[in-house]
Amino acid sequence: MSSASLTGRRHVAIIGAGPAGLFAAETIARQGHGVTVFERMASPARKFLLAGRGGLNLTHSEALAEFLKRYGAGAADIQKIVEAFPPEQLIAWANDLGAETFVGTSGRVFPRAMKASPLLRAWLRRLDDLGVTIKTRHRWTGFGAKGSLVFTLADDSKIEVAPDAALFALGGASWPRLGSDGLWTGAFEDAGVAVTQLAPANCGVVIAWSPILKSRFEGSALKRIALSIGGSTQRGEAIITRNGLEGGAVYALGPQIRAALARDGVATLVVDLKPDMTHDELASRLAKPRGKETMTNFLRKNARLDSAAVGLLREAELPQSGDALASHIKAVPLRVTGLAGLERAISTAGGVAWTSVDAHLMLHDRPGVFVAGEMLDWEAPTGGYLLQGTFATAAQAASGIIDWLAKTSSSGGQDR
Repeated sequence: MSSASLTGRRHVAIIGAGPAGLFAAETIARQGHGVTVFERMASPARKFLLAGRGGLNLTHSEALAEFLKRYGAGAADIQKIVEAFPPEQLIAWANDLGAETFVGTSGRVFPRAMKASPLLRAWLRRLDDLGVTIKTRHRWTGFGAKGSLVFTLADDSKIEVAPDAALFALGGASWPRLGSDGLWTGAFEDAGVAVTQLAPANCGVVIAWSPILKSRFEGSALKRIALSIGGSTQRGEAIITRNGLEGGAVYALGPQIRAALARDGVATLVVDLKPDMTHDELASRLAKPRGKETMTNFLRKNARLDSAAVGLLREAELPQSGDALASHIKAVPLRVTGLAGLERAISTAGGVAWTSVDAHLMLHDRPGVFVAGEMLDWEAPTGGYLLQGTFATAAQAASGIIDWLAKTSSSGGQDR
């Protein structure tokens, strides 16, 4: 095994060149410290680029009190961190980088260019100007002697690096082909770090559709619906897939669906196809005689349901009375048997347990080693909340590293 070390001025190693790693690198480098970012892929921020392909949703413009609720019950740790680095700070950073932002009709915040690539190019130029080094094709494979970091290179040779501080920002396990494969969990657990099992988040659900529904309505949208499970309701849209449902409304209920699956093996997701219409109003419309009209035309005219919604209703035997039909439209039960796999999930739940880190996101048992981004045990729905949490944890960890370097420098240094 060959070895290498960082010498000279105080240096920080950042493992992972996603948005958390790059933002922390920028923050730390601005304080005059040397920063080297190690990335296992051939280029940085691959998942960031994919996320921005359809429009880079940086954050959301809603009031902070409502924003923080998006991280769910029992998420006080991530909420405090986002409160310390709120959306306006992320927006100001993007604007300063030249990626002028705007607020969309849904309240989501995007750069004017929409895509991630112009922002990333400007960001990498800034990092280069700050003296940040990015080393690609360096895969972290574990801790070495005295806390060193072991990397495997493209030719299968190994190096060890012994920085003054280190930040891990390796992501979760979603879209592994883009770099975040979750394999770091084993090395962390071997090092005694508590890790909550990774699970898919912001992903589709598995439902056994009939052959007719799959053949006719795969890819169709269920618009302006409300989904409910366990007392939680989410309005929005969903897409019928070959194996179930996906879309923003489904993603937002992910924690509740996952909990029901873990508890019971199955989950019941209830769809209200007309959430803006009361049961009585709907029943009155459906009490009209149908005559020779097909049920599809009758429901289209009187309940204003499109073909995909009617197809969903027909997965069970349709009631004939107006009252019973209205009840069915307002509460279509769907039997969910699983979640789509990690390889297609937008994000990951689980990760390094909050009990393993201090308020600055430094590992209790490894002084000088910090964690940020999706590696931590938190989750959020799509809509800007994921990236906001990622940048906020990076800001928190970077601040902790800067304080740590100042503390260890004034005290003559400490063994990590």
